[in-house]
Amino acid sequence: MRVTRRVKEILSWYESDNPGTRANLARILMHGRLGGTGRMVILPVDQGFEHGPARSFAPNPPAYDPHYHWRLAVDAGLNAFASPLGMIEAGAASFAGAIPTILKVNNANSLGSARDQAVTGSVRDALRLGCSAIGFTIYPASDHQYEMIEEIRALAAEAKAHGLAVVVWSYPRGGSLSREGETALDVVAYAAHMAALAGAHIIKVKPPTAHLEQEAAAKAYNAAGVAADTLDKRIAHIMQAAFAGRRLVVFSGGAAKGLDGLFGEVRSIHAGGGSGSIIGRNSFQRPRADALAMLDTVIDIYRGKG
Repeated sequence: MRVTRRVKEILSWYESDNPGTRANLARILMHGRLGGTGRMVILPVDQGFEHGPARSFAPNPPAYDPHYHWRLAVDAGLNAFASPLGMIEAGAASFAGAIPTILKVNNANSLGSARDQAVTGSVRDALRLGCSAIGFTIYPASDHQYEMIEEIRALAAEAKAHGLAVVVWSYPRGGSLSREGETALDVVAYAAHMAALAGAHIIKVKPPTAHLEQEAAAKAYNAAGVAADTLDKRIAHIMQAAFAGRRLVVFSGGAAKGLDGLFGEVRSIHAGGGSGSIIGRNSFQRPRADALAMLDTVIDIYRGKG
């Protein structure tokens, strides 16, 4: 694997990390059809935990099989596949070395009401299964946010000590936030910045809206004249909040949507300097042929061809 100049530049941003962690970041960044570009498309399949099997897989029944998702990620030429322990274990031998994997080590479920997640995997699991990174969700604003931040602090330190990369899903919810506030520009920027401060190498957030949730933040945004009228400008601001673009930020695909809406969103992420997309339901809830065609177009957009 010959590391490109762009990937070497990105690796230089992580000044405290050991060669093992940098090598695993390079594996993710150099893999697949976007390898070497500094852009990423990742398949995350943790929705069975989060929403239940029928809500996740009934629209496309072959997706009940863990190997379906492994094959989809490999055949689409994606950078990485992220999932909880059981699904990674279910394909670890069959697909060993086929694609970098991210073990999602905490998860929630829709049967409970707490804005919290249980720790469901470990750094030791990630090492045993040959993963390149661990993934962890924090809920800024939740009543449990401080415990979650303490958990990722400990897990991130252990992961980095063993040469793994750290991916943080930073999803504001709970507390006094309104539903609209969960994707407000000021709140998403705060969440991305918080994940960077917590030591994430790769940060996952939702695409922000133009809404400003916090009164004090709104004053600061208006005084500074932060551009927020189009999604690409809002994406650029999120990257600015992630250490002036010195941390990788990928944006979620969210609930299943039409292709025009999805591709328009991806074009805005690309134009705004985002690091890429992490697309779950919009991939695996479509028939395989349709999903591969969709991901092909997404990759072309990030390659500047769409």
